[in-house]
Amino acid sequence: MKKKTLVMVMASFCTSPLYAAAFDRTGQSISAFLQPGNYFEAGLSVSDTSLEGQEAGTNPTRNTISDIANSDYRPSAALKLQLAPQFSFGFLYDQPFTSDSEYYGKNSFVATPNDTVLVPGINSATLAQKTGGEVVTGNTKSNFVMQNFSLIFGYQPNKNWNFYAGPVYQTFKSNVNLRGQVFSLYNGYDFDAKEVGDWGWTAGLAYQIPEKAIKASLTYRSEIMHEVTANENAPMVDMLSTQQGRDFLDQHLAYMVSIGQLTESRKEALNNIVAGLPDAGTSGPTKFRAPESVNLEFQTGLRKGTLLFGNVRWVHWNDFEFKPYRFGEISEVVGVLSTPSRPNGFNLVRYYDDQWSANLGIGQRLSDKWSGSVSVGWDSGAGERVSTGGPAKGYYNVGLGAQYSPTSKYFISGGMKYLWLGDAKGQLGAQAGSEYYVGEYKNNYSIGYGLKIGYKF
Repeated sequence: MKKKTLVMVMASFCTSPLYAAAFDRTGQSISAFLQPGNYFEAGLSVSDTSLEGQEAGTNPTRNTISDIANSDYRPSAALKLQLAPQFSFGFLYDQPFTSDSEYYGKNSFVATPNDTVLVPGINSATLAQKTGGEVVTGNTKSNFVMQNFSLIFGYQPNKNWNFYAGPVYQTFKSNVNLRGQVFSLYNGYDFDAKEVGDWGWTAGLAYQIPEKAIKASLTYRSEIMHEVTANENAPMVDMLSTQQGRDFLDQHLAYMVSIGQLTESRKEALNNIVAGLPDAGTSGPTKFRAPESVNLEFQTGLRKGTLLFGNVRWVHWNDFEFKPYRFGEISEVVGVLSTPSRPNGFNLVRYYDDQWSANLGIGQRLSDKWSGSVSVGWDSGAGERVSTGGPAKGYYNVGLGAQYSPTSKYFISGGMKYLWLGDAKGQLGAQAGSEYYVGEYKNNYSIGYGLKIGYKF
């Protein structure tokens, strides 16, 4: 039985996703809490991802977009205590939702002094000169991290059943920098949110037949509402909102009317839009919901030393909206200028599809101290990705894992997964849910590595 248990531990590690839909990264497995007796584990996962593409769709240029994905490092830890034969307690830590990307090179996601502002003939450098502002520089970047701290209390009425529930404390922080021609008036926009935390909950049940290595669990995690007051900066909007900026725009529009490139009614409409832009320094709370999810995990012995394992996961992304306060206020004014037109404004990030994922694998005991595993997996994705996060529409993967157990008390395991990332069209926030896009990302991949130690006491 001790050898079977070691295979179970190894299998649960090798099925953990190293890259998933939308911001989903870890898969939020509950397997550590279901280990027998007292148990501790700590792990580190690393993802090296290649996300390359080309400008396309409504983007006026067709430059190459070099790799935008930064390496991703995610620690995890779990402690499970069997306080009494029928009562257990667990602590789980992971980083379930993250994103880290940055654009480089010559493309419309990198700022230049020649980036057009609102209408042809006005660029970033000229507007800065006329208003005493600063020319926007830099690259588009996006960094988004959530951490979960789960406290779980379990009740085991007999050796087969386990009912568990507990609170979840989730932290959130993010930095977003929009740069380049493609973002128009949002060129230079910054969103800087310091870390905040809010509460949710988790609950589930598990059934096992230990002598046959059969185990199955069903776990629900609630959505969590976050509210944060972030620092937001929109220099193009601020420069246009000054008296110098409005006068300069009006003069330029009048010139365009005089040479027949603009109608008088269009001139007045553009002036009215600029007059309605929110004042510099406007701030308020940004609210959004981290998605709820359901996990089904299972395993069964096939023969002595061989284990079949897998999981199915659903994440409720299809109504996920992320609209920073000032970003939203600006969008309600300039949304009529976007393609497609959004007169009621738009989000920085918006998803329209739920995520489904599944993994299936086989673990094999190779000797008294060594075990190995192989797995395959699929992820549906959550629709097209907003360009600031790096587009990838789902994936297929194959994984290999190995575990070394010097004694029955502890183990060291490692694994690798190769993921074929789905082709995707990168959309701006105003384009989400439409047929419009600004980039295409094809033939990309990710390689995930993981290392874990476990100890029974």
